[in-house]
Amino acid sequence: METTVPAVRAAGIWKVYGSGAAQVVALRDVDVEIPAGRFTAIMGASGSGKSTLMHCLAGLDTVSRGNVFIGGTRLTGLSDRRLTQLRRDQVGFVFQQFNLLPTLTAEENILLPLAIAGRKPDTEWFSTIVKTMELGDRLRHRPAQLSGGQQQRVACARALVTKPQVVFADEPTGNLDSHSGAEILGFLQESVRGFGQTVVMVTHDANAASYADRALMLSDGRVVDEFLDPTPERVLDRIRRLGAGIDEETRP
Repeated sequence: METTVPAVRAAGIWKVYGSGAAQVVALRDVDVEIPAGRFTAIMGASGSGKSTLMHCLAGLDTVSRGNVFIGGTRLTGLSDRRLTQLRRDQVGFVFQQFNLLPTLTAEENILLPLAIAGRKPDTEWFSTIVKTMELGDRLRHRPAQLSGGQQQRVACARALVTKPQVVFADEPTGNLDSHSGAEILGFLQESVRGFGQTVVMVTHDANAASYADRALMLSDGRVVDEFLDPTPERVLDRIRRLGAGIDEETRP
């Protein structure tokens, strides 16, 4: 369900690394609104700024100028303690590397964010996630006993267990075969359509982007295009046009 307040918003953000001749501008005056309850894909060529944008939106990196909001909270200027608390309570993360603790079972890995926060799990919600991710017979297994697709499902469940305001997924299918990747994308899509979750995914894969409701295209640190209901063909067409130096100003 969409709300009047975006799940995430960036207002005029810049990200600059280094100074002088070594200065690199990764983001240039970016304005982005991520609607709640939608699946948004962020795309672009290597070096376009897509991962930097996600890291800034998620509070994993600071901006050089401008403001980032998660819900009604402005991240810019928050203390480290408050920022850590916000990421823990309101943000879920899924990365290309599964980032599971090898000594913990799948169930313990899923519940880890709640354990760190000292919160008890919502048993009904936990059961729903486990069922959706098809992990019921894998909860006692450790990561080494799971396939890559199963490990990423555990990571997705961990991201959802705290009922975060937004889940950020950075190339979540990058280490998976096509079948496992399609399963993970389907699970993320179901978390949006079935549970009203907000998902922001960085990907270079046109097929992966087609699972999203909306695609943002970055080039040289700027959002140069955005469109709804992406298909692999539309995404590839946009990529080809951008590669040819065509700056798309129109929107379908």
